[in-house]
Amino acid sequence: MLSPISPNAPATPSADQSAVASQKAATPAPVSSQASSPATTSTTPSTPAADTVKISSAAQQALQESRETPAQTTKEASLGDLQAKHLLAKLAAEKAAGI
Repeated sequence: MLSPISPNAPATPSADQSAVASQKAATPAPVSSQASSPATTSTTPSTPAADTVKISSAAQQALQESRETPAQTTKEASLGDLQAKHLLAKLAAEKAAGI
């Protein structure tokens, strides 16, 4: 059960929360190295959450290809890379057409 909490209202545990708290108190907590360190993952209203962006492997490859130097493209084409061969053909056609 989730209920909104306003920043000015005091926190009051619900029946579910107090039951969980009593169960936690009855069982001993496992000892870990994190137990002694303060919690740093709490989010406060003054600290915005960071956005995460995941780029597909196809997009990563396209980005890598766009950063390649012409020498790298030529070398890859000579080693049989079809994408590099197509790029060299495209560049040659553009050069011949005067674009």
